[in-house]
Amino acid sequence: MKFSRMLRQALTVARRDFTATVMTPTFLLFLLSPLLMIGFALVGSMTASSAAGGSAERERVVIVAAPGRAGAIAAADKQLRKLVAGPRSWTTLQIEGAGDHVAAQAQALLDSSQHDVTAVLYGPLERPIILRRPARDPDANYLAQLAEHTLRAERSGGAQLSRAEIKVVGAGQATSGGRSQTAFFAALGIFFLTLMLSGQAVGAMAEERSNKVIEVLAAAIPLESVFFGKLLGAFGSALLFVCFWGTLFANLPRFLPPAVADGLSNLNVAIGPIFPLLFVVYFTMAYMLQSAVFLGAGALAGTQREIQMLSLPITIFQFAMFGFASYAAGHPDDWLARAAEIFPFSSPLAMAAHAANSPALWPHALALAWQMLWVAITVTVAARLFRRGVLQSGSPKRSKRGERRAIDTTVS
Repeated sequence: MKFSRMLRQALTVARRDFTATVMTPTFLLFLLSPLLMIGFALVGSMTASSAAGGSAERERVVIVAAPGRAGAIAAADKQLRKLVAGPRSWTTLQIEGAGDHVAAQAQALLDSSQHDVTAVLYGPLERPIILRRPARDPDANYLAQLAEHTLRAERSGGAQLSRAEIKVVGAGQATSGGRSQTAFFAALGIFFLTLMLSGQAVGAMAEERSNKVIEVLAAAIPLESVFFGKLLGAFGSALLFVCFWGTLFANLPRFLPPAVADGLSNLNVAIGPIFPLLFVVYFTMAYMLQSAVFLGAGALAGTQREIQMLSLPITIFQFAMFGFASYAAGHPDDWLARAAEIFPFSSPLAMAAHAANSPALWPHALALAWQMLWVAITVTVAARLFRRGVLQSGSPKRSKRGERRAIDTTVS
């Protein structure tokens, strides 16, 4: 009977907080805040790629060779560049005819201001000499391989000795690489969501404490019900956020290019179709655990300055838990992975990664029971700390000497 009454009281507080949070125009801005993050990321990536592309377009690697070999060198260059497709392509090749003093010519090309020449090859292709800029060892290695392939092509007559037939075959079963990638993305997803959503509990609790709302609630109902109700209210608004963006991302593959969609199909999980449900459950546990801690911290913070001082340790703590779980995702059989799965605040992230790496179900039952126990412990401890530190009845006692001094000062 007592538990049902406390649950009713907690749900009343949760409904009050959920309505006060969601039924405001500000929540719409909060709901669309990832669009701002995506926009800033796109602008930043476009700016960075534009700057990098402008610099890469000026770079050259140069071969100083006899004019009769220019065609063979260009053909070998075309074959080698097929090995490196995509954005990480080799620097543009420039072929120069050899003069009377090739060493001086190579040095002059390297010092030229017309292009950013990173490496120059000159001399006979059997024993070439390569000049390169510091930290441009890959360009020098490419020129060396280009000379080697040119000689091989000349000695074989330029004929293609092998003609391969390439067939695309889908993965027949889940691969360990795909499972590891999914495990990392699962931990990253829970970390990103809790980083965005759970920190708001600190500010909400501190605001109500400064307005004396929390004291009024605590005078009417048990403090544990107040804390648990505020935790449920914050989780309700967070769940609405997750459902909104989860629906959008679930339909995202329909609008992606086929190559990107095929790459996403390589992501697989060992536990099977139950993985999305486990992901939601572990997000719930992670949110409850961290928000319970943040509610207690926000309740003890009396001013905005104290909240700002708390924000950095909170963020560092969240990043530490993510790093712990990321290691567990990449090394599922290591003892540190077991430690990450046992430690309460990294356990939801690590167990979500565990679901991608292992098909066993019984560890998740133990982990969820363990995490729910720590949610209850954290809420209870935070509520008691708040009662002891803030809601002590009566004012602090003063000594008679201090009281007499205050009276004398007032009278005089």
